[in-house]
Amino acid sequence: MKASEIRELNIDEVRQQLDEREEELANLKLRLATHQLENPLTVPATRREIARLKTVLREHELEIRSLSGQANA
Repeated sequence: MKASEIRELNIDEVRQQLDEREEELANLKLRLATHQLENPLTVPATRREIARLKTVLREHELEIRSLSGQANA
């Protein structure tokens, strides 16, 4: 998911996506450690997606950019 696509979501959806990706990363790391992961490149890709989600959330917190799903107060 691109940063521009993340910015189109509301804050609850972004947090939900972040939780899902962090859980997915934990599962991928477990599968990697037990040699059951077919494509090990999914681990860094998931880490990058988590970083994108956290960046967009932080931009919103600092009011650098607002999320499209948020109503401006």
